[in-house]
Amino acid sequence: MNAQSTDTIPTPAPVTVIGLGNMGSALAAALLDRGHPTTVWNRSPEKAKPLADRGAHVAATPAEAVAASNLVLACVLDYDALRTVLDPTADAGGLAGKSLVNLTSGSPEQADAMAGWAAAHGADYLDGGIMTTPPGVGNPEMMFLYSGSEAVLTSHRPVLAALGDPLYLGARPGLASLYDSALLGLMWATFTGWLHGAAVVSADGPPATDFTRVALRWLTGAVSGFMTTYAPQVDAGHYPGDDATVDVQIATIDHLVHAARARGVDTSLPELLKATMERAAAAGHGQDSYASVIEVLRAPTTP
Repeated sequence: MNAQSTDTIPTPAPVTVIGLGNMGSALAAALLDRGHPTTVWNRSPEKAKPLADRGAHVAATPAEAVAASNLVLACVLDYDALRTVLDPTADAGGLAGKSLVNLTSGSPEQADAMAGWAAAHGADYLDGGIMTTPPGVGNPEMMFLYSGSEAVLTSHRPVLAALGDPLYLGARPGLASLYDSALLGLMWATFTGWLHGAAVVSADGPPATDFTRVALRWLTGAVSGFMTTYAPQVDAGHYPGDDATVDVQIATIDHLVHAARARGVDTSLPELLKATMERAAAAGHGQDSYASVIEVLRAPTTP
């Protein structure tokens, strides 16, 4: 007779969520969707009602919320607000032995300081950066960046994976915030470049949707390839100009400036980029690859 499997599906672990703004509510909702017993707390209790209707336990105080779970997720306005909420509980010993995952936006230095505060109160600390908007929470394709205690991520990975794909960056707590800020900068620069391009092209009739189809192919093909090629050059500080030199790029961007001006489109963005390239050329990088522009970004001129 065949032996029957004794494997069982793990019971979803309980979680506490502190802060129920748009993002905090999305975090709690994703956990509820995956069957995690979820305790929530918010300074304005009325924000908890939709989650309570779905089965969340609404704690009356931060201390009650922290006591309900070994894993505490925080997503509030800022680090000062988090300290204000948790200080009384921490001072009373309520954080001792807990895992605190802080998904509040802030600076790398604030994350480092928060890790020290958590350690002083006996808590393991993991800092996080949410690389999506609230509707994307729960999508396994969306990145959640983490840094700090790797043990917290390892112990609670199934819970954190319910929110999105957990990516561990390293032991320094501020790394997630650092990457978050840098990636947002990349996003804004990309958005603005795309919108500028759409303004130039649509001035002659083609709609933004047509331009975007071509732009996406360009970004995911050639541009991503340039970035992959240039990253080792940046790390090595060596920029062979064997594809397109900074001097060539300066000449080429003049075409964009001319096309934009002729169509009544603002030229401040390409002129800013050109000025940065010209600073790199003046610093001796004219015959180097475009990656060499990082040298003037690392050492900006004094106003």
